[in-house]
Amino acid sequence: MSDTRYTSTVWQIMEALNEANQLEDVLSSGLEIICRALPCDNANLWLYNKDENRVYIVSCEGEKDLTGFSVEIQNSILESVITLGQAKMIEDSNSIETIATDKDLQNIFGKNVLLIPLKTPYGVSGCIQFNDKTDGFNEDDIKLCENAASLLALDIEDKGLTYNPNKNKTPLVSVRNVIKEFPSGEEIRRILKGIDLDIYQGELLVVLGESGCGKSTLLNIIGGMDKMTSGELLIEGKDFSNPTEKELTDYRRDYIGFIFQAYNLMPNLSALENVQFIAEVSKNPLDPQKCLDMVGLGDRGNRYPSAMSGGQQQRVCIARAIVKNPKLILADEPTAALDFQTGQEVLKVIEDIVVNQGTTVIMVTHNVEIAKMANRVIKLKNGKISSIRVNMHPLHAEDLLW
Repeated sequence: MSDTRYTSTVWQIMEALNEANQLEDVLSSGLEIICRALPCDNANLWLYNKDENRVYIVSCEGEKDLTGFSVEIQNSILESVITLGQAKMIEDSNSIETIATDKDLQNIFGKNVLLIPLKTPYGVSGCIQFNDKTDGFNEDDIKLCENAASLLALDIEDKGLTYNPNKNKTPLVSVRNVIKEFPSGEEIRRILKGIDLDIYQGELLVVLGESGCGKSTLLNIIGGMDKMTSGELLIEGKDFSNPTEKELTDYRRDYIGFIFQAYNLMPNLSALENVQFIAEVSKNPLDPQKCLDMVGLGDRGNRYPSAMSGGQQQRVCIARAIVKNPKLILADEPTAALDFQTGQEVLKVIEDIVVNQGTTVIMVTHNVEIAKMANRVIKLKNGKISSIRVNMHPLHAEDLLW
């Protein structure tokens, strides 16, 4: 094994262990580091729930959204890896009966698969599954992965693992192979390059990525503000890929709430009137005054935007979004223009919407710290999903620091 490759991988993982205070960050970063070292573009990290005798995917490297998928250990391909703590290499998993007859497993296991236990002297807490490495895996790859996985396993043991999987796996919104292209001079620029993603009821989903990676474009397509070039958009299982203008208007008016970096409040209307205006055009609105109460502005309804701080204006925007009583709220960089304290106040309101109101929120942000309060975190890179992870213990907004 290359000493440089081994040393670099171990050093990077140890740095991740020192820098991250959240187990999920360590596992996601570690998975990315190992994949880069192999190299391998597709991997899943499974955690073992001893009480249920099942393993759950909590982090993915690659384009597939497999978080939350689980399988019972007994008689499965993962049994020896978890119970005996033994690495396993499979050239073609489709030749294995338990996989060849299960379409869900076929979607997860392919050719050239390497399974590495997350093992310490005290037991096995899960495993890492590496998939579809073009030139296959060799003994040096296995040794590298085993040593790197042992560092992650020690951190799991140190921090303690109490993973309670989300049993609600009913998709509110699904996108399938979504592609978005824009004309750029004489060329066509592809912004989204085939996105597959499910958004579940009552979750806070954070989308991370650098500028230009397609975050806002994806949000605009889900919100009916932009049309995809090709692909499918499913709303509660119904095809919404090519809606009529009336369907699109009704969807944006009644189903979606919007929170943007620019407040877009009507300057000639008071805070309460801004919220009332949206309520009047909505199908099943909440009480505007109660919505202002929810965002902590119940006594400022008579103020005009010009007499309010940026944080207060953003909270009016949130009240305006929730007064529609939507099933889904889309938030595009809602704290970008705010200082830390004000941004934290806005995030507390968003947290309350998800936890206490049961509303689904998709939030786009550059701020990796904000991702720690999410139920799931999606990273986009160059128009594709590069990784997905579950936050087993989301932080409260008041505990975030940046």
